[in-house]
Amino acid sequence: MDKGSVVRISVLLVALINQGLAAAGHSPLPFEGEEVKQGVSTVITTGAAIVAWYKHNFVGKKGKQQKEALEERGLK
Repeated sequence: MDKGSVVRISVLLVALINQGLAAAGHSPLPFEGEEVKQGVSTVITTGAAIVAWYKHNFVGKKGKQQKEALEERGLK
Protein backbone atom coordinates (compact mmCIF):
# COMPACT_ATOMS: atom_id res chain seq x y z
CA MET A 1 0.00 0.00 0.00
CA ASP A 2 1.30 3.46 -0.79
CA LYS A 3 1.56 6.27 1.80
CA GLY A 4 -1.50 8.12 0.46
CA SER A 5 -3.70 5.06 0.91
CA VAL A 6 -2.45 4.54 4.45
CA VAL A 7 -3.13 8.18 5.35
CA ARG A 8 -6.63 8.20 3.82
CA ILE A 9 -7.61 4.93 5.51
CA SER A 10 -6.17 6.13 8.85
CA VAL A 11 -8.11 9.40 8.71
CA LEU A 12 -11.29 7.50 7.87
CA LEU A 13 -10.77 5.14 10.82
CA VAL A 14 -10.22 8.05 13.22
CA ALA A 15 -13.35 9.77 11.89
CA LEU A 16 -15.40 6.59 12.27
CA ILE A 17 -14.18 6.10 15.84
CA ASN A 18 -15.03 9.72 16.57
CA GLN A 19 -18.51 9.24 15.08
CA GLY A 20 -19.04 6.13 17.18
CA LEU A 21 -18.02 7.94 20.36
CA ALA A 22 -20.35 10.82 19.53
CA ALA A 23 -23.23 8.41 18.89
CA ALA A 24 -22.54 6.70 22.22
CA GLY A 25 -22.84 10.00 24.05
CA HIS A 26 -19.16 10.61 24.74
CA SER A 27 -17.52 13.93 23.97
CA PRO A 28 -14.61 13.24 21.63
CA LEU A 29 -14.42 16.88 20.47
CA PRO A 30 -13.91 19.82 22.86
CA PHE A 31 -17.01 21.83 21.84
CA GLU A 32 -20.01 22.97 23.82
CA GLY A 33 -23.47 22.07 22.63
CA GLU A 34 -24.55 18.68 21.41
CA GLU A 35 -25.61 19.92 17.98
CA VAL A 36 -22.20 21.51 17.29
CA LYS A 37 -20.36 18.35 18.33
CA GLN A 38 -22.60 16.13 16.23
CA GLY A 39 -22.37 18.47 13.23
CA VAL A 40 -18.59 18.70 13.32
CA SER A 41 -18.28 14.96 13.79
CA THR A 42 -20.58 14.30 10.84
CA VAL A 43 -18.65 16.73 8.61
CA ILE A 44 -15.33 15.10 9.51
CA THR A 45 -16.67 11.60 8.87
CA THR A 46 -18.32 12.61 5.59
CA GLY A 47 -15.19 14.36 4.37
CA ALA A 48 -12.95 11.44 5.22
CA ALA A 49 -15.34 8.98 3.58
CA ILE A 50 -15.53 11.03 0.37
CA VAL A 51 -11.75 11.38 0.13
CA ALA A 52 -11.20 7.67 0.83
CA TRP A 53 -13.86 6.74 -1.72
CA TYR A 54 -12.70 9.17 -4.40
CA LYS A 55 -9.05 8.27 -4.34
CA HIS A 56 -7.91 4.94 -5.72
CA ASN A 57 -6.72 2.94 -2.76
CA PHE A 58 -4.53 0.14 -4.03
CA VAL A 59 -5.22 -2.32 -1.22
CA GLY A 60 -4.38 -6.02 -1.44
CA LYS A 61 -2.67 -8.11 -4.05
CA LYS A 62 -4.99 -7.14 -6.90
CA GLY A 63 -4.67 -3.45 -6.08
CA LYS A 64 -0.89 -3.70 -6.09
CA GLN A 65 -1.01 -5.37 -9.51
CA GLN A 66 -3.28 -2.61 -10.82
CA LYS A 67 -0.95 0.06 -9.50
CA GLU A 68 2.07 -1.61 -11.09
CA ALA A 69 0.24 -1.89 -14.43
CA LEU A 70 -0.62 1.81 -14.32
CA GLU A 71 2.95 2.76 -13.46
CA GLU A 72 4.33 0.60 -16.29
CA ARG A 73 2.13 2.46 -18.75
CA GLY A 74 3.04 5.84 -17.27
CA LEU A 75 -0.52 6.50 -16.10
CA LYS A 76 0.31 6.97 -12.43
